[in-house]
Amino acid sequence: MGVMTFMRTKMGYFLVGGIAVVLALFVLEPLLQQGPAIFGSSRNTVGSIDGEEVKYEEFNQKVEQSVAQFKQQYGGEINDQMKAMAIDQAWQAEVAGVLLNKEYERLGLIVSGDELFDLLQGKNPSPLIMQYFGNQQTGQIDRAAVINSLKQQSKNPDLKKQWDMLQAEVEKQALQQKYASLIRNSIYVTSLEANDEYSNRNKLANFKYVNLDYSSILDKDVKITDGDYQAYYDANKKRFDNPTETRTIEYVNFSIKPTAADSAAIKAQVDKLAADFRTTPNDSLFAATNSDVKVPFVYLSKGKLDPAVDSVIFNYPAGSFYGPALSGNSYKLIKVVASRFSPDSVKASHVLIDPSKIGGDVAANKLADSLKTLLQGGASMAELAAKYSVDGSKDSGGDVGTFARGAMVPEFENAAFDGKTGDIKVVKSQFGIHVLKIEKQVGNAKVAKLAYIEKSLAPSSKTRDVAYKKASAFLNEVKGDNFNSLAQKNGYTVGVADRVVATQGYAAGLDNPRELIKEAYAADKGEVLPQVYTMDNGFVVARLTDVKPKGQLSLEDVKKQIQPMVMNAVKAKTLTEKFNKALAGSANIEAVAQKVGKAAAPVQNMVFANPIIPGLAQENKVVGTVFGSAVGKLSKPIEGDKGVYVVVAEGFTNPAPLGNTFKQKETMMLGITQRSLGAAFQALQDKSEIKDNRVKFY
Repeated sequence: MGVMTFMRTKMGYFLVGGIAVVLALFVLEPLLQQGPAIFGSSRNTVGSIDGEEVKYEEFNQKVEQSVAQFKQQYGGEINDQMKAMAIDQAWQAEVAGVLLNKEYERLGLIVSGDELFDLLQGKNPSPLIMQYFGNQQTGQIDRAAVINSLKQQSKNPDLKKQWDMLQAEVEKQALQQKYASLIRNSIYVTSLEANDEYSNRNKLANFKYVNLDYSSILDKDVKITDGDYQAYYDANKKRFDNPTETRTIEYVNFSIKPTAADSAAIKAQVDKLAADFRTTPNDSLFAATNSDVKVPFVYLSKGKLDPAVDSVIFNYPAGSFYGPALSGNSYKLIKVVASRFSPDSVKASHVLIDPSKIGGDVAANKLADSLKTLLQGGASMAELAAKYSVDGSKDSGGDVGTFARGAMVPEFENAAFDGKTGDIKVVKSQFGIHVLKIEKQVGNAKVAKLAYIEKSLAPSSKTRDVAYKKASAFLNEVKGDNFNSLAQKNGYTVGVADRVVATQGYAAGLDNPRELIKEAYAADKGEVLPQVYTMDNGFVVARLTDVKPKGQLSLEDVKKQIQPMVMNAVKAKTLTEKFNKALAGSANIEAVAQKVGKAAAPVQNMVFANPIIPGLAQENKVVGTVFGSAVGKLSKPIEGDKGVYVVVAEGFTNPAPLGNTFKQKETMMLGITQRSLGAAFQALQDKSEIKDNRVKFY
């Protein structure tokens, strides 16, 4: 493809490319959004970042670019969850842009004119310049194309706008790299830290333990007081810092799955379709007209279809008919129109001619025929490509590499796979006229050209109407305080979507929940949401049951959540008392074990860095106590995650002295550096006030 054409069609994704750079650079996990704070804000304000407002019109353009990138990446269509991810990606890039720009200014980071020149057209080009002007096989930049494109800015306002966007992204990426280098260069590991880490991973401990499991006391025998809840809450307050507001929704889903009658009707339709399909004179047209899923009428290799179909269809000879067969949630009907053996991959080279540059298709075809004749006479593909080709492969002798089916446009692919090694063909595609030479064909596998029909099992309009009427009747009758009782009375199952964030595109049991989530964030706790929501698999009536605000959660907010842990804490008091009595007068762990009716269990070669007791669980407190104990001294009772323990260290094996402190430091530095970039960006967010109102708009 010509450079100019490529830029005209692809420049819309530069901003999205910048987003990807930010996220990759700072190793961002999907960050929890900040609290919505939607009331009292401007109707046109998506949010604010450290005092800077984010306006809907500008932000939505970035959302559309992000969504377009997702569609391109996933083949045209994306679901609600992917759309939410695209919106979140745009928001996180917006946050990064504001906060990082302030950091660059504070630190005095700039990209000089000489640096920018080098990144655009010098010896150290930006990855973005490589992406749009480079040959991916050779790694070489077409500098002549870069300079030519830059010169044409004065004649082409659209091209100038695209270059302005590209230059801004190149500069942004360079600043990000400088900032990342500052962070990385601030990391330091001391010799003491290196030796501690080495010891933690290599020092071995042998010990014995006796444990009394929390499950040895029945829950029904435990009485939890308000004081118990308060004591646990006070001791674990840091665990209850909620980084974002969340809401809990309960709902009833009125299913619209196909009924037995629906399935029978679809089966009858498919049987009639199969009879017509067997006798139709135009297989491909009939399939394209009647299939719910479009499969291209080209040679396909094994592994492209539904596994149940794929495992058998390539064993069928040409002329065979498959189906009707029910697989997954659809019936399949397939005619094997043709089959043959074909290469697995092809290595090829070409000259690409742009008809618009030499007077149109007639002139381009005439030139292509002349080049074909020259190549057949022994002329050099590399010399002809360098002189006549308009794409980046001209710098590598016209080489387009080795590719499998599905990697090239259909016209180019068919010519490459249908010929034989040494063939030279003239092929027209959306990019221009190709003079294609098949350099080498690799492998040999069966491929088939299939006329493919797939009919999905779908509910009838009657089934949908019945489900909707039930949902509407329930919504009309239900009140906030009788949601569960009314559902139980009617035999409906109540589902729960817990801890739902305002901007997420999914929720437990709900496959299309965005509208529901938006209205849940506009409701008060206890309210039934105002409408019947249409999901892919049913109609939903919902109620908002809980709101957990951003910040420190109260005891009431977490009381239900912490109930199992408080129960164990109360049990621990009883078990600790039992152990204290057993420890009194006991000289060794076997005596303690005998008094509590248990056996002392040995553990060999435990390391501090992997505190998992074999057969039990990860018990950090227990293993930590072992490594801090004197040999032969009985511990006090230890409250662990699974129960209460008493341990005794029997011996330690120290590792050989650390021979290469530098290598140990280097290994630790690598891990810390990877975490530090994300941690630095998170720290910038934590110290900034970020208001996120996206739930009002998306």
